[in-house]
Amino acid sequence: MVYGDLGCEIEHVLQLSVVSFVAIQLHLGFKMVAQEFTVDLDKPLVFQVGHLGEAYQEWIHQPIVSKEGPRFFKSDFWEFLTKNEWYYIPSIWLPVVCWYTSKSFKMGLSLPQIAIILVLGIFIWSFMEYSLHRFLFHIHTKSYWGNTLHYLLHGCHHKHPQDGLRLVFPPTATAILLVPLWNVLKLISTPTVTPALFGGILLGYVMYDVTHYYVHHGQPKSQVPRSLKKYHLNHHFRIQNKGYGITSSLWDKVFGTLPQTKSAEKERKQMKMQ
Repeated sequence: MVYGDLGCEIEHVLQLSVVSFVAIQLHLGFKMVAQEFTVDLDKPLVFQVGHLGEAYQEWIHQPIVSKEGPRFFKSDFWEFLTKNEWYYIPSIWLPVVCWYTSKSFKMGLSLPQIAIILVLGIFIWSFMEYSLHRFLFHIHTKSYWGNTLHYLLHGCHHKHPQDGLRLVFPPTATAILLVPLWNVLKLISTPTVTPALFGGILLGYVMYDVTHYYVHHGQPKSQVPRSLKKYHLNHHFRIQNKGYGITSSLWDKVFGTLPQTKSAEKERKQMKMQ
C-alpha cells in the first residue's frame, strides 16, 4: 500500500509538472506575440522601423509600389530635407564638374589628357557605386539605431522603390561626402590631375543618380536603357542580394553577383528536384 501511494503521488507530481511546463510555454508564446512590432504606415516611419529588430530585413524587402512616398518625420523641416527632385542633381553638380575640370586645364593639361582622366574618374565611380551598394547599402542590421540609420540610407528605397522624391541622394549629404573624397585624391594624385579626376568621379555620380531615377520612372524605348531598367528592377523585386550595379553590370560579372535569368533559375530548380 505504501508503494502504491508513493506511485500515485509521483504520477500526480509529474502531471502537475507537465501542466506547468505547457502553461509556461504558452505564456512565453503569448508574450513573444505581444512583443512583435507592427509599423503604422499612416504615421512617420523613421523612428518606428528601429523597433522591428531582426524582422526589419524581411520588412524592407516586401516593397510597396506607389509613387506616393510615406512620411518620414513629424517635423516639416526634416521632412522637407528628405525630398529631392531628380533634376537637382545635374543642375547642382554639373557646373562643379566643369569648374574642377577647367582647373586642370588651366594648370596645363591638354583636352585629350583631361578626357582620359574624366573617363578614369567615371570608371572609379562605377566601382564605388557597386561597392557602396553591396557592402554599405545592403548591410544587415537589427539594432534600433542600426535599422533607423539603414532605413534613411537605403532601406526606404527598397520599401518604397517608386518614391520619386527619395530616389536621388540629397545634395547636402553629397557635399559633405565630397570633402573626404577630395582630400584622399589630393594624397594619391598630382595637383594638376586631382581636379579633373575629382570632376570625373563626380560626373560618374551624376550619371548614376540620373540613370537610377530613369530606370525607375522612365519608359525606355531602345535596348540599352530597357536592359538597365529590367536589370535593376530585378534587383528590387526578384533577387535583392544580386545585381548591385545600376549604370552597368560590369562589377557584378567581376565579383560573381550577376543574377541568374528566370530560365536559368528554373532549370537549376528542376535539376535539384531530380
